[in-house]
Amino acid sequence: MSQFHFFHIISPSPWPLIVGIFAMNSLASVIFMIMNHNNFILLLNTLLLMITVTSWWKDISKESSFQGYHSTQVMSGLRAGMLLFIISEILFFVSFFWMFFHSSLAPTMEIGNIWPPLGIQAMNPFQIPLLNTVILLSSGITVTWAHHSMMKNKMKMTHNSLLLTIILGVYFTILQGWEYWDASFTFSDSIFGSSFFIATGFHGLHVIIGTIFLWVSFERFKSGLLSQTHHLGFEMSIWYWHFVDVVWLFLYSFLYWWSY
Repeated sequence: MSQFHFFHIISPSPWPLIVGIFAMNSLASVIFMIMNHNNFILLLNTLLLMITVTSWWKDISKESSFQGYHSTQVMSGLRAGMLLFIISEILFFVSFFWMFFHSSLAPTMEIGNIWPPLGIQAMNPFQIPLLNTVILLSSGITVTWAHHSMMKNKMKMTHNSLLLTIILGVYFTILQGWEYWDASFTFSDSIFGSSFFIATGFHGLHVIIGTIFLWVSFERFKSGLLSQTHHLGFEMSIWYWHFVDVVWLFLYSFLYWWSY
């Protein structure tokens, strides 16, 4: 039945409920893994969650590309929703920086009244962290290049610059994993180890999610589902990637350079 309004009213979908159930089960799965030293339930729940999210994502793509539900008014609402989501993510990282500065600006006697704590050798900010900074800043340039190329209908240039951005994102993740492997301290080494790994670890997770987001946009682009005037999903992936870039600059400045 045709709709004669601008509201985004879609057909009933099972995905929000199923994703909510699997997201809730993730916490229970983590507790089960910690208590029983068995990660099978967590891996199974994560796999089912990824399958469900992928199915939901495909339905949204169909709404946009084939069913024509994403009108100008709908896209304006989706942009506002994405903006609010990014703001919530910013506040998420603000809590980590709050924890970090609470401990670093007034180190307690338990950690030797110094920062970094006694016995902790902070990572050299001019080695892998500096290289990762260059990589992320470069990826911000290439993804902006891809966006401007898309708006100018230069599809070959869009393809190459977006692919390069994805490669840089994967390279960053590999170097981050190498840095973790070579670290002289662990998550359990005082508040420094906890704040370092939880902040950089969640940022690394956001890099992985952002890379997947860009890859999905890349696959949709290759399938001819994005155009010069209709590429909202690609635009949102660019917003998200710039958010990841900016957060890393703060992480590098405080957790690496300032703590060294």
